[in-house]
Amino acid sequence: MSIKVYNTLTRAKETFTPLEEGKVKMYVCGPTVYNYIHIGNARPAIVFDTVRRYFEYRGYDVQYVLNFTDVDDKLIKAANEMGEEVPDIANRFIDAYKEDVGALGVKEAVHHPRVTENMNEIIEFIQGLIDKGYAYESEGDVYFRTRSFDQYGKLSHQSIDELRSGARIEVGEKKEDPLDFTLWKDAKAEEISWESPWGSGRPGWHIECSAMAKKYLGDTIDIHAGGQDLTFPHHENEIAQSEANNGSSFARYWLHNGYINIENEKMSKSLGNFVLAHDLVKKHDPQVIRFFMLSVHYRHPINFSDELLGGAKNSFDRIRNAYENLKHREASSLDLTEDNDKWLEDIEKYKQQFIAEMDDDFNTANAISVLFDVTKAANLYLKSDQTHTEVIERFIQTIEELTGVLGLVIKQDDELLDEEIDALIEERKQARKDRNFARADEIRDELKARDIVLEDTAQGTRWKRGS
Repeated sequence: MSIKVYNTLTRAKETFTPLEEGKVKMYVCGPTVYNYIHIGNARPAIVFDTVRRYFEYRGYDVQYVLNFTDVDDKLIKAANEMGEEVPDIANRFIDAYKEDVGALGVKEAVHHPRVTENMNEIIEFIQGLIDKGYAYESEGDVYFRTRSFDQYGKLSHQSIDELRSGARIEVGEKKEDPLDFTLWKDAKAEEISWESPWGSGRPGWHIECSAMAKKYLGDTIDIHAGGQDLTFPHHENEIAQSEANNGSSFARYWLHNGYINIENEKMSKSLGNFVLAHDLVKKHDPQVIRFFMLSVHYRHPINFSDELLGGAKNSFDRIRNAYENLKHREASSLDLTEDNDKWLEDIEKYKQQFIAEMDDDFNTANAISVLFDVTKAANLYLKSDQTHTEVIERFIQTIEELTGVLGLVIKQDDELLDEEIDALIEERKQARKDRNFARADEIRDELKARDIVLEDTAQGTRWKRGS
């Protein structure tokens, strides 16, 4: 089986073929760190972390790069408003980003480059474009000659004439052509800046990703990914400047995730429906948030509401509960008999079906449906008169493996109960046998106060952390 990806560049699904056997060079556009990220930023973090995990599951070594834009107009404005220095604000919100997406199960990138730490590479990249005639300096600013790149518009599938009709020169700009975009900005008074051959200034937004992708992954990469809103102009401009400077194709596959709507409306500050991931992970189980994000195919829009998140919690709990029922029954199961061979075959079929769905452009929505089929089969198996250790273990291992591919943590908290709580649980079991229900209820309340929730099921009593 091979992995197929939808390539925005060709608008078609293509069989993924890496530049180098067994390796994936993947660059994802990260946040501008002037504030906490909103859930629209959290979606690509989760989606492309899952893509990375799946490639790794299929045996690839993934060189995963996600950048931080730690200097731009928004950061400068925030610094002025807060009376702080730009680096201090950037550092604070980089830490916040890592904390918030970490809670959502997102792994650290192999490289997290920052603009401010790669200024020499950015300046060198711009100088290369000037030397090749693709860029020019104008009164301290540097611009890319868009018309000099004859394939401009190939990612967003727009012609240069269509783009020209909507372009204009802003007051104070010194462009040769309205379509030209900024590579370097002349510093204003008291702004953070760096010295360059064109005077004191700072990079334009688009150039940073081209320079950092080249530094960390090379002239040509396998996958470039980000939100749908970045297709134009950001990614379009990256292609133009990278291919003009490097003389080779920039990225072979372009992946873009869909938008998030809030209560069926586009998320925006003006509508007051702006949801920060930082607040959301405090209010809801981060695993449920991740599960919710993956319940819709990544290229499709997704509608967010507390009600829909509640539905996702109920769905994820179905998988968790089936898993816990299996774990509870595991110790008391019998050795395998030939009658259980069909169950083992069915479990393997579910696993292969899961892989087939993920191979089809990382269809997590259908993959989750397969997980539900696994848990449904597990629950049916547990109703049988006799359960057998190998089948139970195979169900457990498969659920752990497949949820792990999605970055979901299905295992109960591994922290051991201390001896006192262990003793209380055993005492409650005995109290129930003795029909001393008052004492049993008293122990339940005491454990609840310690954030231990007991669940009395058909398979017996089990516990979980209340939080």
